[in-house]
Amino acid sequence: MKKEDTAVPAPANDGTQTPVARTLEILLRLLPMTLSVAAMVIMIKDSQTSEYGSLSYSDVGAFRYLVHASGVCAGYSLLSAIVAAVPRPSTISTAWTFFILDQLLTYVVLAAGAISTELVYLAYKGDASITWSQACGSFGNFCRKATAATAITFVVTICYAGLSIISSYRLFTKYDAPVTCNNKEIDFSNFQS
Repeated sequence: MKKEDTAVPAPANDGTQTPVARTLEILLRLLPMTLSVAAMVIMIKDSQTSEYGSLSYSDVGAFRYLVHASGVCAGYSLLSAIVAAVPRPSTISTAWTFFILDQLLTYVVLAAGAISTELVYLAYKGDASITWSQACGSFGNFCRKATAATAITFVVTICYAGLSIISSYRLFTKYDAPVTCNNKEIDFSNFQS
């Protein structure tokens, strides 16, 4: 009796992820949400009164931007995690949407972190050339909280950079590689000199 070939054919790639990859992506999408909420709460509660007056995050435009950017990032992270959790084949339009929004949010949160870093630096060091004195000597608690919120914002930026890499990989693997041309000669007869 002859033994028949019982090899199972490989399943067709329908664009779905493995359960482990889906879980990791969902967790990576939820991590910036929790960090953004933490940065937002720290910054919103950041106010201090001293003998020189009072200072609150709402007095500084860059810190208000950080709070708003953190709120937008937290909302997007939650929505994108919900969409990523639904098991369905990935389409080109979904891949493009994730790619564009992940890129956009990466730059929004990077801008919030960068401008906040500049202001925290000026608060600690001051700038004698424009007669901006350091403020952290008088508002040390405020500066420590602003520094913590800014540092958390950069961790959020790293998370979004990772998500951007994943979404760009997922998008561009849907396209065929460019065709290589083995003909190394170039026909210059069509070009006018």
